[in-house]
Amino acid sequence: MALVRGEPLRSVTRGWSRAAGVRVSAAAVLAAGALVSLAGTGMAQSVSTLPASGVAIRNETSTPLAYWGTVFITGDKSEATSPTVIDVPGSVVQVASSNSTEYALLSNGEVYAWGFGTNGELGDGGTASSFTTAVQVHFPPGVTIAALPTDVMPYDVGLAIDTTGHVWGWGRATYGVLCLGTTAQYTTPVELPFTDVTAVAGAGDHALYDSNGIVYACGWNTDGELGDGNTRSSSKPVEVTGLAGQNVQALVASFADSGALLASGTYFDWGYDGQGQLGDGKTGVNADTPVEVNLPLPVTRVAQGGSYFGNGQTMVQLSDGSLRSWGSDQSGQLGNDKRVNQPSPIEFSPPPGVSYMLLASGGSTSYAVSTTGDVYAWGFGGAGQIGNGSTATELNPVLVESGVSLISSTAEDVVTQ
Repeated sequence: MALVRGEPLRSVTRGWSRAAGVRVSAAAVLAAGALVSLAGTGMAQSVSTLPASGVAIRNETSTPLAYWGTVFITGDKSEATSPTVIDVPGSVVQVASSNSTEYALLSNGEVYAWGFGTNGELGDGGTASSFTTAVQVHFPPGVTIAALPTDVMPYDVGLAIDTTGHVWGWGRATYGVLCLGTTAQYTTPVELPFTDVTAVAGAGDHALYDSNGIVYACGWNTDGELGDGNTRSSSKPVEVTGLAGQNVQALVASFADSGALLASGTYFDWGYDGQGQLGDGKTGVNADTPVEVNLPLPVTRVAQGGSYFGNGQTMVQLSDGSLRSWGSDQSGQLGNDKRVNQPSPIEFSPPPGVSYMLLASGGSTSYAVSTTGDVYAWGFGGAGQIGNGSTATELNPVLVESGVSLISSTAEDVVTQ
């Protein structure tokens, strides 16, 4: 079932630009001290001032967001092959995505959602879907949300961290990803059994939580994605081996894979390795505990993608600004103009004259936002997730949209602001 969602963005000479009255440019927004979501960090972070001219323009009454690709649940889907606008009632500081639903965190701590709601993913107390109107997620009175996991949400589930360090979850807790010992459906957010949470991430079958300096996991564990040294699934929290006491900067997840970036710049992968997803030079050797990826410089940014066993990839930016990727490359998602799986990190580059400041990755598609706010996409496009109006696969970056400071992608869909 194809559903028409929102209003299309107006075309410009290069890619797409947002409707009038949003902002002059992403650089101007950053220069004004805006909060941006660093894709793969799972938290909203303040960005230092960038040189820019002009004035940031934000509509505090209503902020347009753009999304494209395919959101889906079992037996149903909604598609958009180019950026589609939806409004939320306030200034947005973070966006997030799941297979079925998109989310926006407002500066006042409220969360809005749109997409499928059949399994309670909208968090508004019902199971109706909403494709053209964003609805407010109903947290208990007094709860103010501080962050969403941009990389990313578990299957049919939403997650959010409040200002007191507690984490909330809603939707269908398939495989026990909410760590509550159940696979029940929750149509409004419920508090999860963690305190002092600083990072969260989830994917199709599992979720990760950094709580009080310890990384916990729950959900499916057939390929070792829980990282606790075995392959027994668990609907209650288990500790990820070897990360206790480490200062974890970011958690990332994709189908059957997990990753952790330390404050030191060291990066670890664990889980499924069918196409070299672990980045340790091997293929087909799963890891049920974290494996350090050998990189020449500290990692400053990471994004992990993958939606099933046939894909899965990781992209990182290093301290000198250079880029590395590894894993599945069957659709060219590693960005090196090839279709050869890579079990060790390889270097890839943005278009000439372009520098990336944000990274995101879906099932077999990769994205980056430049320092000037341009969105580029490459890889598989069969579900419209490239965003250029076609379903063709692209081996080289395609300019999709301009004026962007936030991005998140899951499976076959992407959301920006």
